[in-house]
Amino acid sequence: MAEFGVKEAEDLIGRIFAPWIVDLGLKPVAFDATGGDFHLPENRKLVHVGGVVCGQATAAAADTASVVTLSALNGRFRVCTTVDLTTHFIRPLPPGEIRIRVDVLSNGKRMAFTRAEMRAQEDPRVAVSATMAFSYLED
Repeated sequence: MAEFGVKEAEDLIGRIFAPWIVDLGLKPVAFDATGGDFHLPENRKLVHVGGVVCGQATAAAADTASVVTLSALNGRFRVCTTVDLTTHFIRPLPPGEIRIRVDVLSNGKRMAFTRAEMRAQEDPRVAVSATMAFSYLED
């Protein structure tokens, strides 16, 4: 299997995702046998009128981090589409760096399932939890 690490993940983000997703600034940190870790840097453009990071930004980051994590575990990007994204906003995320952990729950021939958890940088409590299902459009 080809090596797929942080450098390949950074290249993938810039190559396949829409410009507004790239503008989120999502940074891959590390991958292991069960998932991946990411940082979403502070970005005042993601803060809504209530003074917290907006849910749309966290949902997009969870989805993107999941696709990148699946690519790392597969050793390559496989064209896929999100068929389900369920997001739970447990507590507000204040502006600042966000830690994201993606765990791959199942990665089959045609479908994959992930869970992403987000935390404020210095807070051990989960703020956002998202589960996703993906359909692979190629082998």
